[in-house]
Amino acid sequence: MSVANLLEVDRLITSFDTERGILRAVDQVSFNVPIGKTVGIVGESGCGKSVTAMSIVRLLPQPTGKILGGEIRFKGEDLIHASDKRMQRIRGGEIGVIFQEPMSALNPVHRIGRQVAEVFRIHKKMSKKDAWDASTEMLGLLRIPAPEKRMMDYPQHLSGGMRQRVVIALALACRPDLVIADEPTTALDVTVQAQILDLLGSLQSEMGMSLILITHDLGVIAETCDEVVVMYAGRVVESAPVDELFGNPLHAYTQALLRSIPTLETVPKSVLPTIPGTVAGLAEYSHGCRFCQRLGRNSPATRERPKFKEVEPGHWLEICKECSNL
Repeated sequence: MSVANLLEVDRLITSFDTERGILRAVDQVSFNVPIGKTVGIVGESGCGKSVTAMSIVRLLPQPTGKILGGEIRFKGEDLIHASDKRMQRIRGGEIGVIFQEPMSALNPVHRIGRQVAEVFRIHKKMSKKDAWDASTEMLGLLRIPAPEKRMMDYPQHLSGGMRQRVVIALALACRPDLVIADEPTTALDVTVQAQILDLLGSLQSEMGMSLILITHDLGVIAETCDEVVVMYAGRVVESAPVDELFGNPLHAYTQALLRSIPTLETVPKSVLPTIPGTVAGLAEYSHGCRFCQRLGRNSPATRERPKFKEVEPGHWLEICKECSNL
């Protein structure tokens, strides 16, 4: 493992047992998270982003979800073969997770204070009073007004933005080395989204943590990330430093995603470009280039799995003759 990388994911394969057999949702995915940096994972719904994240912390649905191959190394430690007890210490303690839906991530029958304090009680072995005080301090750090009062509230008493801040407080309570943020601004209005992202950025700088940011929004990626991983149909089709990817996208899918973003030059009320078709279901995945599959191509080059190579320093690409702009 490189000393510059906090996390290394190498050829990860994650599958689900279904009535139609064992289906791969993540198919040999590889990427690194450097120390103190933000890595964005982008792609449409159903491309395997969240499954990849949940594989890292071993929170796959049981008993159907399984990691079939590859390696996940966190600070040099093999997480795939770590014991359940060790993973319980890592989750929340060394790796924090900001779950996708703030409206359902909190338990509605417990007060906010109890839910945040539980993290300190489990991972820091604090007394009830010390855990309560630490939780109040954490809510204040997340810029929640009147944190002492909010500690006594139930989740349904808070707005969506405040609930999202509480979810972030749960993830950051023990000052983890790595935070996985799975679409942390889902269902929030644009102003609150900007506040949450600014808050995450300032806390990252203060704590020196690394961040995996999963999102559909390439605008968010451009503003907040150091490196970008583009996923399509369970595979990484392109990854590069953010400036390189936006300045020189080489895969047809990446180019299509970028074209769909409105710009200042976009004519008002004009129709934005869209990608034809949809992501195939797990049972329909092609062995060859899956973006070609979506576009209905059937040449010999599309039937074999494209190789994933470094085409420029730090710029990796799934090399399909039909989809790669080389």
